[in-house]
Amino acid sequence: MVWLSIRLIYFYRLIAPKGLRSSCLFEPTCSEYAVQALRKYGLIQGWLKSINRISRCKQPNGGLDTP
Repeated sequence: MVWLSIRLIYFYRLIAPKGLRSSCLFEPTCSEYAVQALRKYGLIQGWLKSINRISRCKQPNGGLDTP
């Protein structure tokens, strides 16, 4: 199931508007963070960490944040 989640994230990257993807305040981007978290922590914990990261995606947050 992890591989399917990662494939869905890659599909999102293909269809997401470029302006949305390039406006990310974090390094790595939220989608790359999700891929890293899924690979490192597995399906459940990886998605929980990803959702937590996405919920922080607003001003004044940002900067370097690795899983």
